[in-house]
Amino acid sequence: MTRAAQIHSSAIVEPGAQVGAGCIVGPFCHVGPDVVLCDGVELKSHVVVTGDTVIGEQSVVFPFCVIGEIPQDRKFEGEATRLRIGARNRIREHVTMNTGTAGGGGVTRVGDDGLFLAGCHVAHDARIGDRVTMVNSSAVAGHCIIEDDVILGGLSGVHQFVRIGQGAIIGAVTMVAQDVIPYGLVHGPRGQLEGLNLVGLKRKGVSRSDITALRAAFQALRQGDGTFHDRARRLADESESAYVDRMLAFVLEQSDRHFLTPI
Repeated sequence: MTRAAQIHSSAIVEPGAQVGAGCIVGPFCHVGPDVVLCDGVELKSHVVVTGDTVIGEQSVVFPFCVIGEIPQDRKFEGEATRLRIGARNRIREHVTMNTGTAGGGGVTRVGDDGLFLAGCHVAHDARIGDRVTMVNSSAVAGHCIIEDDVILGGLSGVHQFVRIGQGAIIGAVTMVAQDVIPYGLVHGPRGQLEGLNLVGLKRKGVSRSDITALRAAFQALRQGDGTFHDRARRLADESESAYVDRMLAFVLEQSDRHFLTPI
């Protein structure tokens, strides 16, 4: 433990824990023996960090979070698994993030610069990308892949093994049970792919030509001869936009779930 860390007198930091320079461990926190807090991590108060867990530099964890506890999975039998959280994340009150399972690869991963609002849950073996926003009480089930720049609306849920592509947005109170294409817009009690995340694309400064290409590709996926995958393969041969290429590559990758298709 570095002397530069600030550990409140009421906090418990077990022997073996690694606490980096500039860390702050607030009142009534509990840090387990296999935990690594990288430089500049702050645990506000009443935070539990346990298991084989690494929290990346400059991340802040707010009160009553439980980070690195064992999976909520009947198949888990106490095997050694891990949780890896990237840098500069903001993890708000009552968030839970679990370690992995042997059957899912043994590790849950969270990228950099995420914002996880109060009451969110990241389940075992999930892979969360960079700059992901999970709004209050949203939940990602086991084995999901959430790519960069995704927004999950409040009270939304993502079914196990689902993939959500880069830049997609999921509306509030939405259940997502099938894969979502990059930049997709999904909303409804049983999520439907209603369009593209045009607001998010414009905020990121995506060019008008790329947005136009994405809209044309979306319409071509919606209508035409053959299956959804057939239409994607034809579009892949014609695309001149990197954003469209990414969408089509996502569609054509191997998946454990069906896709939400345009309505």
